[in-house]
Parts: sequence; C-alpha cells; structure tokens
Amino acid sequence: MSLARRFYKQATATPDRGVALDERRLRTPGGNVFAAPTAALARAVADEWAAQGDAIMPASMPLTQLAFAALDHTPRRRDELVAYVEKYAETDLVCHRADSPAELVARQAGAWDGLRDWCAAFIGADLPVVTGVLAADVPSVERAKVRAAAEALDDFRLTALGQATGLAGSAVIGFALVHARLTAETAFAAAALDELWSLERWGEDAEARARLDTQRAEFENIARFIAALGNESS
Repeated sequence: MSLARRFYKQATATPDRGVALDERRLRTPGGNVFAAPTAALARAVADEWAAQGDAIMPASMPLTQLAFAALDHTPRRRDELVAYVEKYAETDLVCHRADSPAELVARQAGAWDGLRDWCAAFIGADLPVVTGVLAADVPSVERAKVRAAAEALDDFRLTALGQATGLAGSAVIGFALVHARLTAETAFAAAALDELWSLERWGEDAEARARLDTQRAEFENIARFIAALGNESS
C-alpha cells in the first residue's frame, strides 16, 4: 500500500483547537473537522503533521491516530468500549496471580497489591485475587462499578482507557494510567512484570525483548495523549 504524499508546507494549531495544513483544516478519516478538547492536544497533533517527510506515515503519528479514533469511532462505540473494559474485571492481570515460584509471587504482590487497593478506593471496585488463568467469579456489583467508571469518561479518555486496557491486559492498569496513578514507565513495568521476570530468570530473548520494546513505546504514546488532554477545561 503506497503512502500519501505530503501536500502541505506547514501544519499549525488553530485558536479553536483545530489543525491547519496550510489553508486547509485537518479532517479525520471519517470526514469530521478535527477539533481537540485541549489546546495542548491540538499542538501535539499539529507537531506530528509538521514532522512528516515527503510521505505521510500514519504509524508515526500516534496521538493523531488516538484523536481520530476518539472523534470517528468512540462516539458510536461507547457501549462496546465500556463493555470491553468491564469484561476485564474477570481476567484482570493484577488480580490473576501465580502460586509459585515464591519470588514471582512476591514480585506480583509488591507491584500489583497497591494497584488493586487503589482501584478499590478510587473506582470502588473490589476485584477478587485468584490464582491461575481462568476467569474470576466477580460479583455483578463490582463489575458495575468498573462499568460506571468507564462510562464517566469523555470520548478521548475512554479511547485512551480502551487502548491501555487492551495493551496491559488490565483495566486496573488502564484506569491508573488514565487517572495519572501510573506513568508510562510504571504502567509498562506492571503490565510486563511476568515477562520481565522470565527474561531475568532465563535470559534474554530477542523476540520477547522486541515485543516488550513495542509495548513500552505504546504506553508512552498513550501517556502523552492523556497528558495532552490535561484538565477538561484547559
């Protein structure tokens, strides 16, 4: 698939939180005029477009892609995204623990207990800790709290939550990143704990390390997107 050629000289944020490509207004793939909820996100998106070379490479514009998703897809898929996040209450990484070896059990507890406690205090959802990989039997009232916390987010933050949850295998980590309880680095460390521990114990594996590097970069992009959203009134 050939890449689109760059058709503009300058990309700048506009006073109304849009992006201008020379005299044209940036539009989403769905045809919506791009409008960010914050000036910071508009500037960040404009910077991605300004940094393009002769060809436009969507993969090099992660904040643009997240913003486009928030404008084109999330408004009509909110129920689907909320249900997707809610489902992780049954399989959340931070609640599914190993029963051995002792070193891994202790490392999981050290990294994940605080996140689970934060989830219970901040979101109100007290998710049970289980061993093994089978889905946990989570009371409907606790699932409803996860659902309500997702529903309370605007389209941009819900987009970020869905991306972070799938990336981490954990709604708890996703919520913690969206609400600035975790940084990109600490979210990555929590999500990749098992694989990082395996590399420490059994040695480096090039394929696993490449996968982890990609995961880390994706967390960084989501965290930059969330930071650019700032306060809803900014």
